[in-house]
This record gives sequence, structure tokens and C-alpha cells, in this order.
Amino acid sequence: MATTKKTSKVATPMDERETFVSLQKNFAESEQSTQEKLKVLYELQEADIAIDELIHLRGELPAEVAILEEELANLHAKSDRIGELINGYNQNIDAANKQIVELDAEIEKYRTQLENISNSREFDSINKELENQGLLRAIAEKNIKESREAIEERKLDRERIADRILIREEDLKAKKDELATIVESTATEEKALMAKREACAAKIDERTLSAYERIRANAHNHLAVVTLFPKNEDGTYGDACGGCFHTITPQRIIDIASGKKLVICEHCGRIIVNPDI
Repeated sequence: MATTKKTSKVATPMDERETFVSLQKNFAESEQSTQEKLKVLYELQEADIAIDELIHLRGELPAEVAILEEELANLHAKSDRIGELINGYNQNIDAANKQIVELDAEIEKYRTQLENISNSREFDSINKELENQGLLRAIAEKNIKESREAIEERKLDRERIADRILIREEDLKAKKDELATIVESTATEEKALMAKREACAAKIDERTLSAYERIRANAHNHLAVVTLFPKNEDGTYGDACGGCFHTITPQRIIDIASGKKLVICEHCGRIIVNPDI
């Protein structure tokens, strides 16, 4: 008896560069109705709009906090580099002091030898060595003096940086406190909105959600799903895309109103829905 082999449908792999045609095809082939998908997308966009408004309440504070944190990190790094320079100068001083001790021993040795010279040639040779040792000692003392002066200058630089750090840390604390107050005042609302967003996202297939996120990221106002524009006082809608305000053809307006077809604006790429569905 012949057996029939069941074939399972293989989903087309997602591609970041996929066309809207493939997205429309995905809508058509989905087990979830187009109307239901559009409704969830609209609810997802509404949640994102509300979340964006809460974030907007924080104004420039998050950016200002980030800038202050970066500035403080740079100041601390600069202070650390100065500390390393000071350590280097101290090491130079230690090395020079050690050299001076060794040179003094050599000088003392040559002076002792002068007391027991036997001829003028030996006298000239020892005096030459004493002169060389004396020059090396003078150079070592000069290095010590210059290193100490450099240390004092670097310490002054470090003190100025420390003062700057104190000021900026106070500024950062004030900004963080202000931001925390705003975040705390909207925390409950934001948590509820995030839960709503996650619930909506869970109802959408990966391909559609990816497309939504991509459209939203590319839109200057972060709107991926829009309605027709304008909305009139009697509750009816106009004939323009609510994202770019370009006029929509009558047939597309009918498709939008029915909620049975995915309609994407030919001008801006946003998904246009009928909120009354």
C-alpha cells in the first residue's frame, strides 16, 4: 500500500533587506488574520508612543548624565596618567641619587689615588677621571632638580583636575537625582506599558516584528504604524498617510478601511491601518 508523505511548509528565512512584497506575502500566508495582526501592530505602536513620551519627559537628562560620566572618566584617566608621570619622575630621582652615591665613591677613590701618584702622566689621568665623574654628578643633580620641578608642576595639574572632578561629581549627582525622581514618578506607568508592549510583541511573528522594528528605527518620529490623515471631527479620516502626509489612492483607502490587507505607504514605507478595526 502506497504511503503519502506529509510535507511541512518551510518558512522563508528572514532577510534584513527583504522587500515589503515578502512581508505582504507573509501576512497573507499567516494563520493569524490580517485584521488581527494589524490590530496588534497598532496596539504595539500605541504602547511605543506612550513609552517614547515618558522617555521624552526625561528630556536631555540621560544624555547629560552620559556626557558627565564620560567627562569624569576622562578626568580620572588624566589624573591617573599624571600619577604615573610623577612615579616616573620619582624613579628618575631615585636612580640619580643612587648614581650620585656611586659617583661619590668613585671620586673618593680617585682622590685617594692622587695622594700616591708617581708621575705627572698619572696625575693628569686621575684628574681627568675626577673631572668626568664631577660632570656626571652635576648632570645627575640637574636631573634631580628638573624632576622635582616637574613633579611640582604635575601636582598642581592634578590638584586642578581633582577640583574639576569634585565639581563635575556634584553636577552628576544632581542630574542623576533629578533623573531618578522623574523615572520614579513614571515607573509604574512605564512598567505597565512595557508589559503591554511585550504582550503585543509576543502575538506577532518574528518576521513582522522585525519589519516593524526596522521601519520604526528608520522613521524620524519612530512611527512604523500610522492612520490616515487628518482625523476629522466626525471621526472620519482623510486621504493622506499619517506619516509622510502623501495622498493615498482611493483603492488603497478602501483596503485600509477593510483591514483585510496590509497596506504600506509607497512614499515612506510605513504601515497604514484603520484604528477602528
